[in-house]
Amino acid sequence: MRKNSFLLSLLVCAPIMAQESVSSYQADSAQWQQLTMQDVEVTAAKRVFANQSVEKTQTELQQLNIGQNLPYLIASTPGLVATSDDGLGIGYTYFHLRGTDHTRINMTVNGIPLNDPESQTVFWVNLTDMGASVDRLMVQRGVGTSKNGSSAFGASINMQTLYDMHQLDEQPVRASLQFTGGMYNTFRESASLYARVGQWHIGGRFSKVNSDGYIERAASDLLSYQGEAGWQSRPREDGQLTQVDLVAFGGKERTYMAWYGVDAETMASNRRFNPAGLIPYEKAPGDTAFAAYPNQTDNYTQHHAQLLIRHRFSYRWSLRAAAHYTYGRGYYQMADYGTYSPQAGWQGITQDGLTNHLGGAQAQAQYLGDVWSTQFGLAAQHYRCDHWGTLDEADTYLGRGIKTDANLFARFNEFLLQRGSERLSLYEDLQYRLVDYRMTGANEYTYAPLEMIRTYHFFNPKAGLEYFNRGHQLTASFAMANREPTRSNFLEADANATAMPEAERLLDYEIGYNYTFKPSAGKKGVAGMVGVNLYFMQYDNQLVATGGISKLSYPTLTNVKNSYRTGVELQYAFDFTRWFRWEGNLVWSRNKWELTDHTWNTISFSPGWTAYNALDFHVAGFRGRLDNQVVSSQYLDNSERKAASLKAYTVTNMTLAYTLPLQRYRNSINGMPEIEIKCMLNNLFNTRYCSNGGVSGDYVWYFPQAGFNAHAGLSVKW
Repeated sequence: MRKNSFLLSLLVCAPIMAQESVSSYQADSAQWQQLTMQDVEVTAAKRVFANQSVEKTQTELQQLNIGQNLPYLIASTPGLVATSDDGLGIGYTYFHLRGTDHTRINMTVNGIPLNDPESQTVFWVNLTDMGASVDRLMVQRGVGTSKNGSSAFGASINMQTLYDMHQLDEQPVRASLQFTGGMYNTFRESASLYARVGQWHIGGRFSKVNSDGYIERAASDLLSYQGEAGWQSRPREDGQLTQVDLVAFGGKERTYMAWYGVDAETMASNRRFNPAGLIPYEKAPGDTAFAAYPNQTDNYTQHHAQLLIRHRFSYRWSLRAAAHYTYGRGYYQMADYGTYSPQAGWQGITQDGLTNHLGGAQAQAQYLGDVWSTQFGLAAQHYRCDHWGTLDEADTYLGRGIKTDANLFARFNEFLLQRGSERLSLYEDLQYRLVDYRMTGANEYTYAPLEMIRTYHFFNPKAGLEYFNRGHQLTASFAMANREPTRSNFLEADANATAMPEAERLLDYEIGYNYTFKPSAGKKGVAGMVGVNLYFMQYDNQLVATGGISKLSYPTLTNVKNSYRTGVELQYAFDFTRWFRWEGNLVWSRNKWELTDHTWNTISFSPGWTAYNALDFHVAGFRGRLDNQVVSSQYLDNSERKAASLKAYTVTNMTLAYTLPLQRYRNSINGMPEIEIKCMLNNLFNTRYCSNGGVSGDYVWYFPQAGFNAHAGLSVKW
């Protein structure tokens, strides 16, 4: 939970392509009639700036899935660093991309914003095992093109949960059961069922994930679900096609707090120590003992509902519409400010909670021509969240946040050159975004009265060029993005009587080259891709992490007037044979803020180097994957003190899987399933590392991550 939102949104058009600019799609009737609306969107998305994007399919995500939250399943993304409170990636999980924290990553599900409007993040414990519901996922680094919801300051992640109906063409009913168990009492159970009858399809997935966590008492009890029902018309010769889908997903979590980390001295004697909930009491005169409050937990339930409508009027014109609603309610309970005695028990237990609603509407129209195309649309959403707190069952404060977010955008794409396989295209993108945010009631940090109104008018222009010829892709783009502060930023400033935080502005310059190659027809050889991307991101009033945490365990941030992030991202993938693949990336970056005139310090949580490599073998039903991630040292605050930094680390994981050879029986025995046995060996060489931490003055704390841990599982599919 920590802070999630209430979304009340009526959408008239679901722009699943809101984050991609369409290079072009020729109006070939035979090809169009074989594709669903979703296929067309994904096809176009793949052609946009391959040097800045990473795509994952459900199959790829499930190969690594042992119940960890989604950031760990996309760890191969260049520059992505994931971390978790519990040390395993099951409980509260966070990530940075290009040094930018998760509150500045734009995330959508089926084109609908997933970020909480107040905290501007996604709490993955609310949606455990989200990777099992994702059919396709794309990570696009940088600002990219216009998106619904908050602006992308480091990247955008678009998830599509709709089941690929083509998979149901030959087999109209598909089902699966998955079970994984491993160290620290980590268990994942998941079941799914999808069916198609004529033009209708229906299906869903349910998951349960439990873990004690690597950190002491960092237990998680999580469940989630996803369901969908839809109808698609038969394509007509004139190109008309309609698709309607109703999607629901959500989850419930109960997580013991592990938000505080440990100092170096404690970590040296007990890496798994968790101070949360430990209260000293006098066991006997002069004898101090500690009691662990058993219910120092975070509890939250969240439900999402989406209605998606797509209609293609002809091979040229199409319309998308959607409506969505999100409901959330939860609380966390803690004894940190209380007392304990064997006689009286626990006293002074505090409870803080919220109830939130979010709803909105979107609309997008699209015209696809032979040499030019255009998209234009609008979106609006309204959010209300009631925040409350109690002390020993007595009300202490009540606050409310109300936020309205609306945007208009128009995008134009044109071929400047088309000659054989050679083409040069241009896109222009203009977005206007209005944000109205109101806070009333009490500041939950101080319980003092708080009244605040902030209205923002953001203009976000973007433009880009793409040259493509025989596998060579050269791109250049510019984008401006503006972003408002979070609720926590305002509360911190009000509590400390400091200046209110300012909105941030980013100018993003990118240039990249990508080459895709394969052997000539009928010949053997290596197929693959090599890409390099250079970026320069210049900020005005960037909110950077100070290294501290607030009362509610949010990172404390402060505006810095001048700052920048720049880097080089190298990506590669080589298919040497049909059964052996090598892929990876290498990222160098420089992240600086201006302390005084001509004096620049490194921004916190911004490693200068990251690297990822994976070797993938797959032959005769056997699959083996060895992946390795390297993260250089990084500072915990903005002072460049070595004493307040995280050491560099290297982590290696291995996945082994075997699919039983039952194909011959499946063809002759009705109902014979496909059975896969899987084993995952994480942190193979038992690296003792910390991927997150904090600092307050001279006190530094760390979040140790698990050493070697093993998990095994069974998957049965019909």
